[in-house]
Parts: sequence; C-alpha cells; structure tokens
Amino acid sequence: MQIELPATEFPDAMHGRLFVGYSGGLDSSVLLHVLAHTPALRARGLRVLHVHHGLHADADDWAAHCLATCARLDVPCSVIHVEVPRDSGDGFEAAARGARYAVFAGQLEPGDVLALAHHRDDQAETVLLRALRASGPDGLAAMRPLRPLANGWLWRPLLTLPRAQLHAYAQAHALHWIEDPSNAAIEADRNFLRNRVLPLLRTRWPQVDAALATVAALQADTSALLTVSDDEALAAARTRDPAVLRLGPLRALPAARRARVLRRWTEVLQMPPLPARAVDWCNADLEAGRVDRVPCFDWAGHRLQRWRSLLQAGPIRAPLGSAFIEHWDGRTPLHLPHGGQLRLDGAADGVDWTVRARQGGERIRLSGRAHSHALKHVLQALGVPPWIRAQLPVLADAENRVLAAGDLAFDAGFEAWLRGGDRQLHWLPPGAMHTVPDAPIA
Repeated sequence: MQIELPATEFPDAMHGRLFVGYSGGLDSSVLLHVLAHTPALRARGLRVLHVHHGLHADADDWAAHCLATCARLDVPCSVIHVEVPRDSGDGFEAAARGARYAVFAGQLEPGDVLALAHHRDDQAETVLLRALRASGPDGLAAMRPLRPLANGWLWRPLLTLPRAQLHAYAQAHALHWIEDPSNAAIEADRNFLRNRVLPLLRTRWPQVDAALATVAALQADTSALLTVSDDEALAAARTRDPAVLRLGPLRALPAARRARVLRRWTEVLQMPPLPARAVDWCNADLEAGRVDRVPCFDWAGHRLQRWRSLLQAGPIRAPLGSAFIEHWDGRTPLHLPHGGQLRLDGAADGVDWTVRARQGGERIRLSGRAHSHALKHVLQALGVPPWIRAQLPVLADAENRVLAAGDLAFDAGFEAWLRGGDRQLHWLPPGAMHTVPDAPIA
C-alpha cells in the first residue's frame, strides 16, 4: 500500500531544507516513512525534529524510539528539550503546543519547510473546536495545507487523508509507533471531541469528517476573498511605520470590516491573535476616545495604544529607566537597555558624552533659534508618539547640555558639528522602527 502525497505547488521561496516534526506516534511515523521513501523530497536534506516536553514518565524512551527509527531510515534527528510553562494562562495543552511551535520556528531558516502530520480527522476536530468558540470564516478555515511559519513554511501534506488510511499504511509497512496514553483521556477539549463526540456523530453521519473538512475548505475560500479587501483597507490606514495605523481610515470602516482589518494587521506583524475584547476596545475608543489621554489595551504581552490620530501595536516594553546613564565616546555603537542602539557614523575624537533617559525639565536650542525650548515641547511639536518618547535616549555633554534626543532633535551647535565632519547620529529603538511626521516648532 502506498500514499500519494497531494500535488503541492510550492512557492519559489520554498527552496530550503525539509524538516519533519516527529513525535513517534502513528501519524508522524507514517509521514516520516512516506517522505523518506520519496527521493525528490529526501534529496532536499530531509531531517527530523523531536520535541522532548518532559511531561510523561516515558518521554526519554519516546525520544530513544525516535532516534532509533531515524537511524534505520538514515535520516538525521535532533531531540530538543523544552520546559512547558504551567502558568501561561492559556491552558497546559496550548502551552505545550506553543513550546513545540517555538522550537519549530527557531529551526527554520529562509526557504526551509516543516512538514507536520495533521490529517482529515484532525481537521474535523479543529473545525468543531473553532465553531464552539464562535469563530468566523478565518477560524472555521481551520488548518491550511501550506502557510508561512517564522522564516520558513509549514506544510501539511496528509491533511486530506483520513486517519484510517494512515493506520492501514502503517500496518502494511510494519511500522512501529508510540501510543501516548494521554490521547485516551477526555479532559482536554480536543480529546473529548475525538473520543466521545466524533465517534457518536459518525454513527449517524458516517461522512462527518469529510463534511467538516469541506466546511474548512469553503471557509478558506471565503477568508481568502475577504483578505483581499482587508489588505486594501489596511493599506489605506498604514503609515511609514508598519506598527502604526491612522485612525481616520479605520473610523470610516464598517465595524465588521474594521475588526477584520485590525486582526489582519496584528497577524501581519506576527503578534498573538487579537482577542474580541481588544476589537471592542478599539471600536469604543474610536467612537468616544478623548484626545487628551493615551488609552491602552494589553493582551498576551502586547499593547494597543492610541495617541492623537494614531493607533500603535507592539510588545509591551519597559521604558528607558530613569537610572540609566552611560558614558560614550561615539567610537562603537552603544547598546541600550531593552534593545536598540545609538550609533555615530564618522570620526569622533576626544569626545566624552553621557547617554541617559529623559528626566524632565531638559531644554534644547535648535538650529536657527535664538533661545532654547523645553525638550518636552519640541517632541510634542514634532509629533513624537509616547511609545517612542518612552525609549528616547538623551545625549549630553560634560556640562549636561542636551546635544540630541535620539536622532529626532539636535542642539544647534551639535548639528553643525555633525555636518562639518560629515557625521550622522542614528538611534535604533527597540523594534527597529520609528516614524515621526514633520511638523514645525511653534
């Protein structure tokens, strides 16, 4: 008995190595065997990743089984140990999955492909789970046969095949696999559907798995059509900083379209899925937000915040602490706390600068001005958002005179010094992007 992999048109970008996520169970054992006996795929540098969660007493034996199987197939195998957090707030099953995918993502270089052994029965379970969580078309599309993952791609070549066909293949080829006893438990939602709900449904509707897989395919088509319009609306709201949107175009959208655009935005930024409460916050704030405050919404270590006519999304970062202070001679880049750096291009001999956080009350004399301005007012006039101000380093001389605020505002004398020596000061903040619109100083 053979399994013919569905014809897949790989993008040209998928030119790298082929990895297999291998647990040692039935499904991944079949996938590994099929790929190892497909010369064209084996020639791509087939290799195996086994994630050792350490959650079961037999975990070491399972890893040894995977190593032995790969040795017989002459396929390199890496066993990678992870610690699964027990207090993630997402449930233990989701935490283990997250740890596993973090390992996979960390192994992929540009063009690499990770193959996983999800099949049609898994797809049916996923559709039911998503329906019970009140998902829309994107969620009901469930698992995709091919999608980006970190620097590479995730491929599910068995997604259209029923598990019964995989079992028949394993028996026909005398494969040996691991039976994880936790799969028989019903505490986890997916296991409850797999072991109780779907078997009951099959007694009445034998084609339930195929029907649910068709639901996923139809919803994927719907999602793809909607995404085209989402991307157009997202493009209309973008600024030069991908993590910042203009509120005007968002406010003009119908609420349903706005919700999709916000979720699409955070997806493109590779952030955790935006929860419904975040969308509700955005909608309420767009309709009733006040310009004299900076409302925020936090989720999964990330933050949405509105300022003036802008909406920003990004990881929650501690501000540049008031205690931070470093001496700098400008010769080598200065790495700042929480990421980012300050760099001077061009020679700087005999300088002794201090780099510190803003402390309040600083003043700076701008080029062409007869008197100094409060740095706070300069930054406000430049339209520097609070998420940039929170990380902004101040460059000062030995007399504590402010020379520069990042690379956004320069003292007149310091600016002349930069120009006279063909020098440039660059500030790279955490996240590697800052965008400040041009604005006059009042």
